Amino acid sequence: MSAAHPARRRDGAATREAILTAAVVEFTEHGYARAGVRQIAERAGVTAMMINRYFGSKEGLFAQAVDRAFGPPTVVGDELPGLAHSIAHTLAERTAPDAERLDPFLLLLRSAADPEATDVVRQGVEAHVGARLAGLLQGSDADVRAQLGLALVAGTWLLRSVVGTTALTAADNDRLADLLADMLRPVIREAGATSAPAASEGTAG
Repeated sequence: MSAAHPARRRDGAATREAILTAAVVEFTEHGYARAGVRQIAERAGVTAMMINRYFGSKEGLFAQAVDRAFGPPTVVGDELPGLAHSIAHTLAERTAPDAERLDPFLLLLRSAADPEATDVVRQGVEAHVGARLAGLLQGSDADVRAQLGLALVAGTWLLRSVVGTTALTAADNDRLADLLADMLRPVIREAGATSAPAASEGTAG
């Protein structure tokens, strides 16, 4: 009997993983409202009943899918030195016309407007990329500055990759990255780093 239990655990883990992988794809492609439990089950090769067994509900599965999608770093790295430059160049490369799609952003875009999904998406952003970026920032208002940085990242991705505005789509990646880095530096560097010189000049004048 003891030999049978590990096999069942492995099967269970594989089933759960298949469901979660399928859910990330379905939620990314269709958004929370349009992604059906039956379609997710079919993609995973299981019955819809198995989704409830492993995740409790569609919302529970969505929460796990958001964690899976937003957990790995995509644009925001894990090191402070050169962070603005790193984010800017990664973003420029990942939003280029010939680049692979950024799945976490598509999942966010297609699900965030749904009332049932909004809280889950917000929690996923804050718990993963938001917390990772805020943890790297020095000085006050780290959470606010991190969210401002993410707003720039998300807005650039939306206009360049989804809307496809002419100027951003045609922009040279290196030049775009330089401009993005210049916009990110005031948010990323330690609070007050630029205000002291201005105050000194005002006093001297």
